This record gives sequence, C-alpha cells and structure tokens, in this order.
Amino acid sequence: MAYRTTAARLDRDQSLRNRILACAHARVVDGGFAALTMQALAEDAGIATGSLYRHFGNKGELAAEVFARASQQEVDSLATVLRGDGSAAERLARGLRQFAARAWNSRRLAFALIAEPVDPEVDEQRLLYREAYAELFERLLEEGRDRGEFQVPSIPLTAACLVGAIAESLVGPLSPPARALRAAGHRADDLDSVCDNLVTFCLRALGAGQPALEN
Repeated sequence: MAYRTTAARLDRDQSLRNRILACAHARVVDGGFAALTMQALAEDAGIATGSLYRHFGNKGELAAEVFARASQQEVDSLATVLRGDGSAAERLARGLRQFAARAWNSRRLAFALIAEPVDPEVDEQRLLYREAYAELFERLLEEGRDRGEFQVPSIPLTAACLVGAIAESLVGPLSPPARALRAAGHRADDLDSVCDNLVTFCLRALGAGQPALEN
C-alpha cells in the first residue's frame, strides 16, 4: 500500500518550517545575511543540519524566503499609509517617515534588506520588491497628478526614482560604519534629520510644497 502523508505529519512539517524561518529571521535581524549559516541555524532550531535541507534546497533559497517575508511586511505597512486619508503629499510624507522609522528601529535588518551583499536568489527578490514599492508609489503619483499636487512627466520613471532616493538616503545612516560611530558616542545622522531631508527632497522633486501634516 502506498504511503500517505497524514495531516498531523503535514502540520508538524509546517510547524518546523515556520520555526526554521523564525530562527533565520532572528539571525538576520541580529547580524544580517552574513550571520545566516545552515549549521548555526540548525543549532538555533534544535535540529540536525540535514533536516534543514528537507525544507530548503540551499542557503540561497532559505535566505530568499526570509528576505521576501520581511520585505512584504514593509510593503504592506507602507501601503496602509499611502492608501490612507489626506492629500497625496501628506500621505507620501507620512509614508516616508514611517518607512525610515521602521528601518531605524531595526537597522541591521533594514541594511540587510536594502544594501547588504547577498546570494543571487536574494538579489532576485530584492529586485522584485523594488518593483513592488514602485507600484505603490505609481498609484499615489497618479492620484497626486490628477489632483494637481504633483508635477510628474513620467509616473513609472518617477516612482523608480523615489524608490532609489529612499534606499540611498538610508544606506549611509544604516551602514555598519555609521552604527559603529553611534556606538562609540560619535555624532551621526539622526532619524529626524534623515526624515526631514528625505521628505523635502522627494516633495520638491515632485513639484509639491511641504504638507501641513507630516507626522
């Protein structure tokens, strides 16, 4: 008689897979993708290294799923703000500030998602999520242009420029050298300064004035 996988076995496998992903996420939060090794992860999850490969073909596949899950949370969080109440300029300003604040509160993870050198599988996910962010901005730009708030000659190109500006503005402050400076008590860019400059730059690039509500 052919072996049939029971529902209980499927549940155990899914539970173990979720535990592996949770441990992997914790490793990336603490040390970036460089800290994500199969041997260390197996020890964290309390399983044999070989058991990891029952769920993930290789480290790149595992890292790509960790990246996708973490990035989707950020996309969803930003989407909630950009689709909320207020003018397009107000929502953009709030979205930029929230995105930067979330990155600031988990700097190692944010740097890992934005700029850390990664496996090719993760790089593919990074490109996909840059497109996901751009799609969010495209909707907002269309709305703002229709209302006369934004002067946007090309919505897709401008959306891509916004994604690039946001990433580049955060790479330096989130980088390991910047974190080391802060840890040593040296002066470095703070969250308010980064947010103020980012919001001002993006709104001016869109031909919009500073909104009355930015927080």
